[in-house]
Amino acid sequence: MRTVLALYSKSDTIVRPWIDAGFHAVLVDLQHPEGEHTEGNVTRIGADMTEWFPPKWLVKSDVAFVAAFPPCDHLAVSGARWFAGKGLGKLAHSVKLFERAAYWCEWLEAPYFIENPVSTISSYWRKPDHTFHPWHFTRFFEGDHYTKKTCLWTGNGFVMPDMATAPELDGTAPDNRIHAAPPSDERSDFRSATPAGFSRAVFKANWTDKVAARAA
Repeated sequence: MRTVLALYSKSDTIVRPWIDAGFHAVLVDLQHPEGEHTEGNVTRIGADMTEWFPPKWLVKSDVAFVAAFPPCDHLAVSGARWFAGKGLGKLAHSVKLFERAAYWCEWLEAPYFIENPVSTISSYWRKPDHTFHPWHFTRFFEGDHYTKKTCLWTGNGFVMPDMATAPELDGTAPDNRIHAAPPSDERSDFRSATPAGFSRAVFKANWTDKVAARAA
């Protein structure tokens, strides 16, 4: 069965369009219960990505797409005023988490993106290949009419979807819900949530449109 992977991903939002199309999705994150748990065509693996290896049953040639969301707590430039107090250990760990994402994305040889906000990775590695805001893809989901500049490092033939905004929202300013979110236990997950519209646009560009092009 064709497979898609989401690394550092508690939510299945980015792979939901692929799941609905019959793909097997593998989600790896520390927030999943420890071990490997499969329900239907979704496998959730609770693991530390610095120690994770793809399961033996995963056939590399079957992997169609990979998305990775390494934690940005100690890399995002929005938190630059706290960098000096975090120490080298936290910085090194965050860079290691990003490096593991890049390593496995390249190794799996499937189209991929690695997502982070505007961060110091641009200085440590290279500038992102693409940036977007959730509101850029409201034609796929109008509920994503908000701002959050997001960077993508991509490879292995990843296709960045074209901007597709909902005509009925033209002239309406996107809101600032991410930066305005009040402190809470769920704030981190809320701020890092993957936009549904972007997820659907990525699926269309990297599978639906490619299949149609090959058939033409």
